[in-house]
Amino acid sequence: MWKDFKEFVLRGNVVDLAVAVVLGAAFGAVVTAFVADLLTPLIAIPGKADFSGLTFTIHGSVFRYGHFLNLLISFVVVALVVFFLVVRPLNVLMERRKTGRDIETETRDCPECLSSIPVGARRCAFCTAELTPTG
Repeated sequence: MWKDFKEFVLRGNVVDLAVAVVLGAAFGAVVTAFVADLLTPLIAIPGKADFSGLTFTIHGSVFRYGHFLNLLISFVVVALVVFFLVVRPLNVLMERRKTGRDIETETRDCPECLSSIPVGARRCAFCTAELTPTG
């Protein structure tokens, strides 16, 4: 059992995931500090440079909506950073490295059963309808 556990923990995916979680937490802390200390003073409500102090009270219950605003802004900033610095460049890279043939241009729909069939097919493999080849 110990051997299986050691193999599981030392597998590359588990270590990579652990590193990603730790870096993600650190990045989240940096973004939260950025939002609270630099961004919210720039977009501050007049007289309120820090949103975390914004509250309202109903029947003795205090609602800290300013803290929620700070976290919402942090989430949006993290999402933007991840999208523009990770997702978009990765999509561009994957598109450039795309190998293989484009299946969409080599198939057509059968007029009888609407199955995807090769362009040059004379008979549908699904419904056996006779077709005229287009390729």
